[in-house]
Amino acid sequence: MNKENFLKISKDYIALTKPKVISLLLVTAISGMFLANGSTPSLILIIIIIVGGTLASGGAGAINHFIDKDVDQLMKRTSNRPVASNRVTPKKALSFGVFLTILSFIILYFGSNFLAAILAILGNVFYVFIYSLWLKKTTSHNIVIGGIAGCFPPLVGWAAVTGSLSLPAWYLFAIIFFWTPPHFWALAMLMNEDYKEAKIPMLPTIIGFRKTQIMILTHTIILIALTLALTIVSSNLGIIYLLGSIILGVMYLNYTIRLIVKYTTKKNLGLYKFSLLYLFLICMTIIIDSSNIIG
Repeated sequence: MNKENFLKISKDYIALTKPKVISLLLVTAISGMFLANGSTPSLILIIIIIVGGTLASGGAGAINHFIDKDVDQLMKRTSNRPVASNRVTPKKALSFGVFLTILSFIILYFGSNFLAAILAILGNVFYVFIYSLWLKKTTSHNIVIGGIAGCFPPLVGWAAVTGSLSLPAWYLFAIIFFWTPPHFWALAMLMNEDYKEAKIPMLPTIIGFRKTQIMILTHTIILIALTLALTIVSSNLGIIYLLGSIILGVMYLNYTIRLIVKYTTKKNLGLYKFSLLYLFLICMTIIIDSSNIIG
């Protein structure tokens, strides 16, 4: 195998892991670590969570490519994925995903503790079996319930530090639970024709854009309330996080309300992009405030 072919194959296998998804999940996991510790956690433990979390999420992503091959081929956004475009065989994608998942459990178990390892595996199980194999193609509530899979990383980070779970950890879980639907509904409106073609019952294709926008607003209001309530239930957060969550919440509401007032694709895309930035910045304010880097 020459260098060029090796690089192409490597690029495809990296794509199987969905790196963009991994990066955001890792930020949520690390925010859970900092909040649990009340200061900067052990660098070694952070590295273990980054490696283990990357492998767990990457494993789930690869298995998802195997499951969604036929659907991905019908959608413009996903038709060039490695399995959908037949650059990687479904069997190899599945084997790769299972291998990464097992390796992640081993690293998290021996590097942190059993609870962190089992939570990571539960997240994968939920994503693969509950969301990908069951909910995604059968109900418009797919992303509401299936989104639980993405709520596990902060629990993994918290458990890695403390060996247990407590109320603030579950608030982080709830924050991501209510963040996920409006984020994906914004994407679903952008890709509405794709989802129709693939016969995936995303909310906008079932109830229409207007009602979906109201659902986005409802979830966003609950999300903002939860981010503010986190200040109350966690003694490790102070004014930096409080101000940050208020400012970000107001901005998120503004994007959502502007879309409801008058829908345009540009506003929808702006909402979708900001939702990504919102979760990243919320997690960063948790990390900064918990670590006592400032003040």
